[in-house]
Amino acid sequence: MSTTETATQPSLFIPHGGGPCFFMPDPDGVWTGMEQYLRTLVDRLPERPRALLIISGHWETRGGFGFTGHERPGLIYDYYNFPPHTYELTYPAPGAPWLAERAAELLRGAGLPAGIDPERGLDHGVFVPMKVAFPDADIPLVQMSIEAGYDPALHVRAGEAIAPLRDEGVLIIGSGMSFHNLRAFRDPRAEAPSRLFDQWLTQAAQADAAKRADLLARWAEAPAARICHPQEDHLIPLMVAAGASASPGRHDYNELVMGSAISGYSFA
Repeated sequence: MSTTETATQPSLFIPHGGGPCFFMPDPDGVWTGMEQYLRTLVDRLPERPRALLIISGHWETRGGFGFTGHERPGLIYDYYNFPPHTYELTYPAPGAPWLAERAAELLRGAGLPAGIDPERGLDHGVFVPMKVAFPDADIPLVQMSIEAGYDPALHVRAGEAIAPLRDEGVLIIGSGMSFHNLRAFRDPRAEAPSRLFDQWLTQAAQADAAKRADLLARWAEAPAARICHPQEDHLIPLMVAAGASASPGRHDYNELVMGSAISGYSFA
């Protein structure tokens, strides 16, 4: 417990699905397991978070990290060719300018450039999974960007820098996908490579912090890495979540989604 009698929150890496998938008909049950995982996320927390800090693979900044600073952030419907009602989804969670300032301060203290964007809203890597996990939209929320160079070691360092937030009741969530090759979904040839990479990623996540950091820094050398992530924007949030913990990770979720292995992790 911290001096403010707040339980230390874990850091998480969650899959956020495909576009607004949880808010569309799903007759084949493709997203059912993932939705249930997100819906029960709160049950695995030590207590209600004071605030949420979410790193989404859909916001990139160059030369440093960004944080949303608006008191009432809007939504960015950054998905295309979905039913009209999915562009009317709402998630009126309050912003947390105090958290944006605190997180940016921690990064700068670690020698990492950071800034606050007072206008940016929340992209679907944030509001779609949070609308499932925290449907009341009553927990203050800040989104953090990834750095556009995709340097995994840099993002682990960023996670290490913001780790003190966990003792302050802030739940850190990396939002992405452990497999993200859009052309390979539903392709039977992708199943074996995705399982290979998923096994490697799980072993890396479950390693002690020093070994995990080394493995994640060299993730592109893993079996089938570039088949599973032709571009690693959806994997990079995992680096931040992992860096925010000194403990081995736990494999919380695993499922074949459209024929590809998808996982979620928590770090105590």
